[in-house]
Amino acid sequence: MSFFQSLAAVLTPAGLIWTLLIIGIATFLHELAHYALARWQGVAVKSFSVGMGPVVFRREWRGTEWRLSLLPIGGYVEIDGMAPEPGEDGAARPPQRGFARLPAWGKIAVLLAGPLMNLLLAIGLMTMTFTAQGVPAPDRARIESVVADSAAQRLGLRAGDVITAIDGRDIPQTVTVQGRPAAGWESVRDTLTRAGTHVFTVDRAGQQVDLTFEWTPTVNGERQLLGIRYGPDVMPATLPAAFVRSWQVTAQAVPQVVQSFAGLFSRFLTLDLSRDENVSGPIGTAEIVSQAARVSPWALVQVATLLNLSLAFFNLMPIPGLDGGRILLVLVGSLRGRPLSFAQEQAINLAGFAFVMLLMVFVVVRDVSRFF
Repeated sequence: MSFFQSLAAVLTPAGLIWTLLIIGIATFLHELAHYALARWQGVAVKSFSVGMGPVVFRREWRGTEWRLSLLPIGGYVEIDGMAPEPGEDGAARPPQRGFARLPAWGKIAVLLAGPLMNLLLAIGLMTMTFTAQGVPAPDRARIESVVADSAAQRLGLRAGDVITAIDGRDIPQTVTVQGRPAAGWESVRDTLTRAGTHVFTVDRAGQQVDLTFEWTPTVNGERQLLGIRYGPDVMPATLPAAFVRSWQVTAQAVPQVVQSFAGLFSRFLTLDLSRDENVSGPIGTAEIVSQAARVSPWALVQVATLLNLSLAFFNLMPIPGLDGGRILLVLVGSLRGRPLSFAQEQAINLAGFAFVMLLMVFVVVRDVSRFF
């Protein structure tokens, strides 16, 4: 099978369209937040582009040139005072107006606005999902289906059963599975890696039932399967409860996201092209969206939520060239009592931007390499 045949097998036209829409909306709102905070402080915005590369459409409105660019990847705002200004002799001069004249808190507000917009969008989408579909209960594992003639069926497990305790102990909110923090319901999988007698305590239509079984994880080197599909139980939630839970889930996701990006940087530095399930490139993202589009609209909403969270966290990382790196430079200037020179900032941001571009190339190459 050729590369293009392999690619077509995992991507769908609907998935590609939804990918462009989800990324386009997330990027547009991110840049719109930068634009709004700059204008709110009286700073002009020269241009606002949806997409990158050659401009295919432009229109002047309220002192800003609004552009639609050819490549549907990202976007940008050109804020007055963030780039060098041409001097009388034609040489570039450090900017003396607009963004450059703002106090430290004003600059941070403009830079922070984009990632914060993506974060708030993710919180809003999560709240909407929890309100409509309920809040996952991390300490309860619901059996979604049981394979016919499996060990689970012989044990007496049924679809709809909710496992509330394992081996006489209530399932906790969080556990450690394979060295990583996980929701408590994932301890079902961990239990099935240990041989011996186990007891699942299940809630079956309000009645508590104890199911005891002998378990051997491997037979003749072959991994044994219990024969169930399961996930977190879902509890109904009011709008306020869903909103609170959304913030809790976001806070819990921070260490996992940081760990994922740390793993990406480690793979980049060692040129490790093996697939990483925690970080996807553009093709991997489109593949996930294609799969979600086949499942349900709510699956697409969940993907959009994760994408906005990833954009928010990534842009807040203290890497020069990203919003977080620029914020760090503003804070360093405040702490030392005077801002860095424009030349210093430009050099640091240019180095950071080059690093980010190389990182993006690495992610794309790793994304494509799995098809060969």
